Amino acid sequence: MQEELKVKTMAEFTAEGKEPEILYWVGCAGSYDARAQKVSRAFAKLLNKAGISFAILGSEESCCGDPARRAGNEFVFQMLALQNIEILNGYNVKKIVTACPHGYNTLKNEYPELGGNYEVVHHTQYIQELIASGKLDVADSKYDKSIKVTYHDSCYLGRVNGEYKAPRNVLSSVNIDITEMERSAENGFCCGAGGAQMFKEEEKGDNRVNEERAKEAIDTGAKIIAANCPFCITMLEDGVKAYEKEEDIKVMDIAEILMQGEVSV
Repeated sequence: MQEELKVKTMAEFTAEGKEPEILYWVGCAGSYDARAQKVSRAFAKLLNKAGISFAILGSEESCCGDPARRAGNEFVFQMLALQNIEILNGYNVKKIVTACPHGYNTLKNEYPELGGNYEVVHHTQYIQELIASGKLDVADSKYDKSIKVTYHDSCYLGRVNGEYKAPRNVLSSVNIDITEMERSAENGFCCGAGGAQMFKEEEKGDNRVNEERAKEAIDTGAKIIAANCPFCITMLEDGVKAYEKEEDIKVMDIAEILMQGEVSV
């Protein structure tokens, strides 16, 4: 896989006496979840197309600690965070890009208090930078613009970190006219996975959060639900399946949408 995607580890860069432009923080889902691995590959291919020198930590990367802290286990969070910070600082990492908003928020806003100070960028923000700088040319994208697309704002990129424009700008760059859901941007609605809810039994209620959100997306008439978070993708795919629409509606990360459009450089 690494050879196919031209992915090198920080250890390999160090052995060569070199430093990459960015560290790609793959995250737990992106590393181990079969669905999220597709997003990891798509983003890695975009980086290769743009000619970006990047590395991953590989087996040296541990969980960022987000689920532990959200679930109330501060000890485990700090243990994981300090271990990661020691490795990151050992490699003199300065800029981190990740496709997981949970990792993005934790690395950006919570690691500094423990001695981990880095420039942390979400992958949609970085893709926007690459397009704006001309490193990634999307002018001749073959993406089928007739397919209606709606976009789901993840909580940790949107309401927590205030980033609503970058993902929409990336989609607009390939002339996708987003059909917004009833609740979007600042008024967006959670997929149901945040705050460690992804890893616990659901609480009693009248509706499942992910199914309610999926229904809003289905009601737009979109054939693709664009997302930017592995947790959101899982929850929305399950929601779409609950309405037996999985054959008609696909949930895709923005990097996957660009790769489907055969982005050129």
